[in-house]
Amino acid sequence: MNKLKEEFLELLEKDKEFRYAVAGYLGLSEILKRLDRLEEGQNKLFESQKRIWENIEKLWENQNRLWENQNKLWEELRELRITQARLAATLDRLTITIEEEGLDVIEKRLKDELGLDIKLNRIFVNEKEINIYGSFADICVIGEATIRLGKRLVEELEEEIKFLKEIKPELVKPKIIKVIYTDYATPEAIDLAKEYGIWVLNWKRDFTSRKILS
Repeated sequence: MNKLKEEFLELLEKDKEFRYAVAGYLGLSEILKRLDRLEEGQNKLFESQKRIWENIEKLWENQNRLWENQNKLWEELRELRITQARLAATLDRLTITIEEEGLDVIEKRLKDELGLDIKLNRIFVNEKEINIYGSFADICVIGEATIRLGKRLVEELEEEIKFLKEIKPELVKPKIIKVIYTDYATPEAIDLAKEYGIWVLNWKRDFTSRKILS
């Protein structure tokens, strides 16, 4: 009897059709089917929930990478701004140096070669800076100093002279020496400077000849 009972229970556990047959005989078949469907649905729910959590984890990973990239971008931007500030400071120092050098060289050249003892300085007119200016009797010197001379600065010097004639005509004497002191000048800038009668030079050489314009 016990052996028969054990075999019966084993069949109930392992044989699904036998279990349904017994359940049907006992009137429980529909209940078991519903329980099986419920179990299947629960398993699918667990699988869906598992996929949701996996997607959430991937989302957080992507978000973390996004934050890391953004932080790197901000760091690079800060470094770029620091570099720009350093370059600007270096350029300012170089510009000041070439301005001072230009003032000294031009003063000496004018005194040694023309006998003109003209003190040159930077001046500001209505907040506009003129790098090189000086006057003596009926002659004035108006100019700029730059590391690299292009056509635009040649044009700007002409504009500055027109500006001075309009705003401060007393600074512009009957005779003008227009000058640009530079380390390097482009061929186009040299050609335009010759056209305007601008003396372009550095401590080593003259790019154009000196002229006194009336």
